[in-house]
Amino acid sequence: MTAVRRVVEATGVVQGVGMRPFLARLARELHLSGWCANTSSRVQVEVEGPSAAVAEFERRVVEEAPPLAVLATVTSRTVTTRGGSGFVVVDSTPDAGARTLVAPDTAPCPDCLREFADPGDRRHRHPFVTCTNCGPRFTITLDLPYDRPNTTMAGFPMCPRCTAEYADPRDRRFHAQPIGCHDCGPRLTLRGADGTPLATALDDVVAGAVDLLAAGRVVAVKGLGGYHLACAAGNPEAVARLRERKHRPHQPFAVMVRDLAAAERLVDLTSGARALLTCPARPIVLLRRRADGADRAAPVTNLPIGSFVTPDPVTNLPIGSFVTVDGAVAPGLDDLGLLLPYTPAHHLLFEEAPYSAIVMTSGNRSGEPLCVDDDDALRRLPGIADVFLTHDRPIAVPCEDSVMALDAEDRPLPVRRSRGYAPLPIPLPTVPTVPTVPVPPEPIPGPEPPPPVVLAAGAELKNTFTLVRDGLAFVSAHVGDLGTLEAHTAYERAVAQAERFHRAAPTLVVADRHPGYRSRADAARRAEDLGVPLLEVQHHHAHLAALAAEHQHLDAPLVGLVLDGTGYGCDATVWGGELLALRDGGRTAARLGHLGVLPLPGGDAGVRHPVRMAAAAMLASGLGLEPGAPVPDELTEHERRQVPRLLEGCSGWVATSSAGRLFDVAASMLGVRHRVTYEAQAAVELEALATRWARRVGTAGAARAAGAAVPLPTVAPDGGVLDPRPWVRALDAGVRAGAHRGELAWAFHAALADGAAELAAGGATAEGADVVGLTGGVFQNRLLTALVRNALAARGLRVLTHRVVPPNDGGLSLGQAAVGLASLAHPGGMP
Repeated sequence: MTAVRRVVEATGVVQGVGMRPFLARLARELHLSGWCANTSSRVQVEVEGPSAAVAEFERRVVEEAPPLAVLATVTSRTVTTRGGSGFVVVDSTPDAGARTLVAPDTAPCPDCLREFADPGDRRHRHPFVTCTNCGPRFTITLDLPYDRPNTTMAGFPMCPRCTAEYADPRDRRFHAQPIGCHDCGPRLTLRGADGTPLATALDDVVAGAVDLLAAGRVVAVKGLGGYHLACAAGNPEAVARLRERKHRPHQPFAVMVRDLAAAERLVDLTSGARALLTCPARPIVLLRRRADGADRAAPVTNLPIGSFVTPDPVTNLPIGSFVTVDGAVAPGLDDLGLLLPYTPAHHLLFEEAPYSAIVMTSGNRSGEPLCVDDDDALRRLPGIADVFLTHDRPIAVPCEDSVMALDAEDRPLPVRRSRGYAPLPIPLPTVPTVPTVPVPPEPIPGPEPPPPVVLAAGAELKNTFTLVRDGLAFVSAHVGDLGTLEAHTAYERAVAQAERFHRAAPTLVVADRHPGYRSRADAARRAEDLGVPLLEVQHHHAHLAALAAEHQHLDAPLVGLVLDGTGYGCDATVWGGELLALRDGGRTAARLGHLGVLPLPGGDAGVRHPVRMAAAAMLASGLGLEPGAPVPDELTEHERRQVPRLLEGCSGWVATSSAGRLFDVAASMLGVRHRVTYEAQAAVELEALATRWARRVGTAGAARAAGAAVPLPTVAPDGGVLDPRPWVRALDAGVRAGAHRGELAWAFHAALADGAAELAAGGATAEGADVVGLTGGVFQNRLLTALVRNALAARGLRVLTHRVVPPNDGGLSLGQAAVGLASLAHPGGMP
């Protein structure tokens, strides 16, 4: 058979995922000669042999790629045959092409966990066991191509046995860059609050950490992308201690459980929940707490260490043990945020431990960025952590845990997109470079202009930023709130790091229009320094563009309900209950309708004190503040005098159409939450109350049929405005009539859903659209989302919800980037 030689090039996530070992094994299996190598932008391979074998090689490259590989393009071409024998992996070489994609971090694969658990294996209990199919990637990568010298493993020379595995094409660790073992590291160390080593031998380190957790101590644990603060989740004193030290009185903590059996003792596990908990990304998953779970379980922390030896054959937990989570872990909520161990070191913390659940919350002080560097952690966390379980592998890129929920149809809903998902990009429509001078009749020979690079600065809260190159949007890992100098410094550092990594200088910078956002100020400085345009995009326009971008729906008609807390409106008021139409490929958005405005007294102070917002809404709805209802009874004397005075004047309050603030009104009127200590606390607790009532009386449909004691009226949009005041009056009447608070909370959700769906249906008809998008942080409310989706479907409309980026401000930068690209492509330029 005639011999041929082909060059095959693959782009996408093709480095750090075992692609070269796979290619080498495949070529040798088919008796082909040649070579393969990484470049900065792709993996390249040349193979030579019988034409049928070469064709099979090309087919199997696509069909049998390694599990962590994501192939964006695979191209091939014929070159002159050279002869020769054998197939080799050659050294990587940089190139001038586009940068390749880096894989996200993943949990240990089953093969590595088997070695980890095998006393006869040389990696038994190795805290950093990994292979080409799993383990750290993004958080250890310093530069491309992805080779050990360009990772934070460069400081750990391989021992002879690891070197042999690394060089053996038949081995699972062939060219596995994070490879290590007990001999060559990395290694764990247990340190005191002053940094003094308490233990360095693995057995002593693990036993010391387990004993301290069991004794109720707070342990700072260094993970893949930064530090966690950990304590035994079933120990109320430990949970209270962590809350007090971190100044986090109510915000729910995430809980790491030993395994699925432990999770099943605590929450209702659907098939979607099992899939999310066990997927390679290992996110935190928000799940319903079991009504018959922790309440009847004896605290596991009261039992002596080492008292369990034989596992229960049903649950695989130690016989006699219970899985407990103290109620203070998620006060006022029926959901628990659970995750499974995602590093070998996490598995060590559950070995022979008298607990099966550990609080794992971000390792930082309240309002500050995640601690990543060891010295920084030892400087900032001693007042919170009693001891430090650390390791000597540096972290290249900070990366918080991802958070996922499940909607009413058991499908994933992203709440925070970070570890395990970042930095996988989202494709955006490619756009031509808009010429700045008229095009001459005959093209001038020369190189093509470089594609645009867009930097989108994101929001002020739940910040992510997005860098677009080569038509791919790289949404950063979660950065967080930018309210402190330390947080803003971390944000600037992350942006600069991304630009260096991608070798990309922005040609357009995009920011939110809000004049007070630090992200906007930073974007303006960066645009001025680079000498490139700054594009400001209205907050809710960006939300809807993000939803359209992830669904590849930018070029089709889309009407969207954008419901969130606060966003700077085009009229300088506070928006947040908007019906928008996306136009011009996402470049522009038209406001078709909105919630009617209510007064927000005191700006941010009104957000922190929902009772003030509720009092103002009641006054604006024609109600008084007579005692005998939750709002009047909760107001201080100062608030009782000041709120009416503010509304009588022209200053001290701002008009808002925010759906988030309307939830605050309802929550305070029903006595659920009058003052908050974390964002959206009142709304989250109101949803929990409504959902609890709906579960008690049956399905949402049955609850609707039963009606409310004082039904909330159906409000029809008037001129594109959905007036909330009739609902405020109905809630007040229901409370004073003694109606069940849960029934009123559910009725509020149902009334808002009906009104919003009617508003959206009218807008869709006007725009000639048959698709409605649901976005904004309020659509993290799964009850409201389900009710709105059902109401829209009943009106014959298709509904888009978020599946890739969160509906909250964590997805905003993707929408900003999409608007930026659309603006570059549009003949009219910036909107």
